[in-house]
Parts: sequence; C-alpha cells; structure tokens
Amino acid sequence: MDRSRGDAGSPFVNICASTIPAVKHVLSLSTLFPNPVNPRFGTFVARSLEALAKRGDWHVSVVNPLGIPPVALGRYRALADLPAAAQEGGIDVYRPRFTLIPKVGARRNAGAIVKAALPLIQEIHSEHPIDVLDAQFFFPEGPAAAQIASEMDLPLSIKARGSDISYWGGIEFAREQILDAVERADGILAVSEALKNDMVALGMPADKIRVHYTGLDRDRFRPLDHTQLRSQLSTELGFDLPHSVPMLVCTGAFIVRKGQDIAIEALEDVQGARLVLVGKGEDEAKLRQKARDAGVAERVHFTGSVDHDLLPLILSAADVMVLPTENEGLANAWVEALACGTPVVTSDVGGARELIVNDIAGRLVERTPQAVAAGVNAVLNNPPSASEVAALVERFNWDTNGAELAEHYSALAGASK
Repeated sequence: MDRSRGDAGSPFVNICASTIPAVKHVLSLSTLFPNPVNPRFGTFVARSLEALAKRGDWHVSVVNPLGIPPVALGRYRALADLPAAAQEGGIDVYRPRFTLIPKVGARRNAGAIVKAALPLIQEIHSEHPIDVLDAQFFFPEGPAAAQIASEMDLPLSIKARGSDISYWGGIEFAREQILDAVERADGILAVSEALKNDMVALGMPADKIRVHYTGLDRDRFRPLDHTQLRSQLSTELGFDLPHSVPMLVCTGAFIVRKGQDIAIEALEDVQGARLVLVGKGEDEAKLRQKARDAGVAERVHFTGSVDHDLLPLILSAADVMVLPTENEGLANAWVEALACGTPVVTSDVGGARELIVNDIAGRLVERTPQAVAAGVNAVLNNPPSASEVAALVERFNWDTNGAELAEHYSALAGASK
C-alpha cells in the first residue's frame, strides 16, 4: 500500500509497515472515535483499544468512517478536513469518508460504510494480514463489518454497548440488519449482563455473547480531597461552587435520552443545591431555557466539554452524580463517578443494577423529577464515605479490559485456523 504521500490526493500518511511487530492484527471499525475536532468523542473505545495495543501481542488498526453530508457545513466541514490517516495512542487510525444523509439516511449507512471502507481494509490486509475484524457497535458498524468479513473471509467480532440494541433494535430495518450480522459474527461482546439479556430477547444466541465490562484509568479516577476542590473548580470553570451547598453533577451528551431536563426540574426539591452539567449537544439551548422556566437558572452551570484531567476533580467535588437516563448498556459515567467516591442516582436501566448494588453506591429511581429529587435527598441525608463508594468498582481497569479483549480475539483468530 502506498502511504508515502501526505498530499490531499492520497488517503494515507506514512505509517511505516516495517515498524509493525510480527503479532496478531485486529482491525476495528468504529464510527465513534476521538479526533482533533471532537476529542471526547468515543474515548472509551480508544482507551480499550489502546489498552489492547499496549500489551504488545496485538497490533491494532482502527477504521473510523466519517459521515459527511453532500454539502459539508459547520462541524462537518471541520471533520472533512481531518487527515485521512494518523498514528494515535499506539494505534493506526484511518478515516475514510462516506456520504451521510442526516436524520433520514440511517437505512443506507452500513452499505455506504462498506463502499468507503472495504477497499481501504483490503489494502491494509494486503500489507499486514488481519486476523480478526471487529465492530465496536452493532449499528451501523455491525452490518457493515459483517459484509466486509464475508467478502474477505475474516473472523468477526461485534460489540453491543446500549442504544445500538435498545434503540436501533426497535426499528425494523435496523433490527433485520443487526440480526443478519449476528449470523455472520463469530463472537459477540456486551458491556453488561443486562444488555446481554436484552440481546437474547432480541433473538441473539446466548452462547455467542460474552460480557466485557468497561475499563477505567485508576490513576485519574479516584477519590480526591474535597478541601480545596470547589475553590479550584470555581476558578477553572468560571462560576461559584460554594462549600456550603450540595453539588450535583451530570455528565453526558445533551440529548433527550440522558435526562438532563429531569435533573434540572428535580433541583427545585433539593434545597440550595447546584447542578453542574458536563458535556455539550443539540439540546443545550432547550436545557438552558428549562432552567430559566423552572426558576433555577442561577443554580445550573454548564461546563461544555472538559479536559479529561478536569473531570475527576468535578466528580470528586460533587456530593451526588445524577443521570436520569432512558437507556444505557453500562454507562462509563456511572463507573467514573463511583471510582471518584461519588454515589450515583440514576434510572433502573441497562446494567445499573450491576453497579448500584446498595445504598453506598447510590439509588435507582424512576425517571421523574420527584423521584430523582427523593433519591438525591436520601443520599445527602446519609452520605457514604468516598472510600466505600470507590471500593465498589475496584475491578474496573483498562489492563483487565485489554487482557479480556486479547483473550476474546485470540479465541476467534485460533478458531479460524
């Protein structure tokens, strides 16, 4: 494969094949992956694959297809200008473009990804043979990867993470594509036992599915001393976070299913509390208006996207993490908060029961402002120690995650011999 040219006419940068060790090779297909335009976009995918690459027994390539509308405006223009290939965190990352029709083109996305990615993957394979093809989500990556795996006769792994099953599995055309991909898959991963059960209910064979929990950076996400955190954060973030009032934090994209609007309404019944919303998204203007309508705008703070090193400080400074989400597989936000010693009030969805196992971890509540407020107040009235909370997620780390991923891929690669 000629990757020596870095000009606009070449889809490659110089990723030298001679530097690739003689180890097994997994190529992962993921539409969600960090990039310079969206550095927090799919960080959990990147950290997992980086943990695998760090082991040394697997070389990792990522094909991160970028959906670009026919007319690339706004954020799409910045995406269109990203380099077509790079080395990031010990991983070779390729970013082919496919034509995206926003909101209405989902039915054709898998096919469009195949058209854009298959020639590239065939070239990569000719230079450094692929042992396992992997899809990081069941839709649209799963059906696309299944077509590519069939074309290239490669072992296939597909991972389910949450909404790719709970949302797309409920739409007829997507469900058909997903179940067709399952038939081609040699192995399937799920981020929680609850999600595995949902997948079986959808028609997937249980014996194909392995639970693969997320990892965590234990050096970053750990309980930090509260004494000066709020003062430091007030300076860093540009709004006042007094020590004398409860601090609630909600992390996640500003989209309807995450339930930030419910958390805002709940604030009326949590005396004096401040709510810090970490993230960004299409619903930000609506959420700001919701805070004004509820009369709590002065107690709701928007941080935008924050640096990965700042997030553990915010979580450690909070008294409660609130996420009234509609559906999840197993939210990384839950694990990160607990690891920082902060109890979680969230909905009884997905793998929440696998984390919120007692009152030390927090409360599982209905998705209503009243129930969320009651859960928050229950935690505030009987707060657990940060060390007790953090101990509940001691098993989550990226080294374990990477080791389990290596074992899973090795089994698929070995079975194909």
